[in-house]
Amino acid sequence: METNLELVFLATDGKTVRITVNDPKDDLNEEIIRNVMNQILTANVFETSSGASLVSIKEARKVSKNTEVFSL
Repeated sequence: METNLELVFLATDGKTVRITVNDPKDDLNEEIIRNVMNQILTANVFETSSGASLVSIKEARKVSKNTEVFSL
C-alpha cells in the first residue's frame, strides 16, 4: 500500500500549497508534524510559482492508496 504525508499550508496570496512526503515514518504524531511544519514556515525556503510565500499551517493528512493491477 502506498502512503503519503501531505503537509498543507496557506500562502500569502490566499491559496493552498501542498507538500507531499512519500513513505513517511509510521511513528509520526501531531506534535512532530506540527514542529516540522513550523520549521518549514520559519525557514521560509518555499515560494509558489506566483511568488507567494507560505504563511500558516492549514492541515496535515496521511493518505493511503491501494492499487490493484489486473493482467488482461
